[in-house]
Amino acid sequence: MSIIHHDEAFRDRAAMLAMRAMMGLSGSFSIEPGAREAYDQLISRTKIADGIETYPGKVAGMPGWWVSPAGTHVEDGAILYVHGGGYVLGSAEAYRGLASQIAIRAGRPIFVIDYALAPENPFPAAYDDVSTAYAELASTTGGKVALMGDSAGGGAVLSVAMNRAEAIPAPVAIVVYSPWVDPALEGESVEGLGDVDPILNRQSLTDGARQYLAGADPSDPRVNALKANFAKLPPVRIDVGGDEILLDDSLRFEAVAGEAGRQVETHVWKGMVHVFPTNVAMLKASAHALDGTAEFLKRQF
Repeated sequence: MSIIHHDEAFRDRAAMLAMRAMMGLSGSFSIEPGAREAYDQLISRTKIADGIETYPGKVAGMPGWWVSPAGTHVEDGAILYVHGGGYVLGSAEAYRGLASQIAIRAGRPIFVIDYALAPENPFPAAYDDVSTAYAELASTTGGKVALMGDSAGGGAVLSVAMNRAEAIPAPVAIVVYSPWVDPALEGESVEGLGDVDPILNRQSLTDGARQYLAGADPSDPRVNALKANFAKLPPVRIDVGGDEILLDDSLRFEAVAGEAGRQVETHVWKGMVHVFPTNVAMLKASAHALDGTAEFLKRQF
């Protein structure tokens, strides 16, 4: 268990000031079906890396996109990526750029799953889809699968790993960016950093949780990773921004994992916001976090 703090590069500070100014003009971020197209346009700005092939596919009947470095084979080990968007937004196609930046560095094919979105498909639809796809990939690769996700997707992969059936092997590793692990929003940073985070606020997260949970218990371990079985947790790397309201989700997860004696390294990046690794063209911190992701995954594979 360890928490590593990263200072903010001067260039990144200037970039973040510009980003905050732009987002201040565009208004607050909403998590609702009408925002899906805008969210996909934003996420898809991450450039698809050279040397990467992308194509649609299915795993256990679940649709998604394969993002594969040339010459790699799923049977030798793969990564299942679960996108963010509060369980309401996001698509595998839009996340190809981010997945490609990970895949080219880690040298592994990635399947980005198009799990069923809320409110049309409420809890536990996303959890069930990710669980089904993971079980199939684990079988195909002989257990050589890593799980990755950002925001709600990060919370989902942690829950899937810790609630999996005994017959299903553990992931070799998990990497999550800015994971949303507590839909009850009990972390102090939800209030403490509410005036600092330019992307998320309590209302937007409350809206996402309401649409996905549809009245279900926010402490159910299939959606709240803090309540899951930490004895089943494989090695984890977390990257989180120091200026985001979900910071305490990562820090609380780190603390509970430490009490359970599990291997978790949490990287807190000063000045960064929610899922900052998507901004690889603009932020030095993004490239450093992606490089760290690859190093961690290579060690665990």
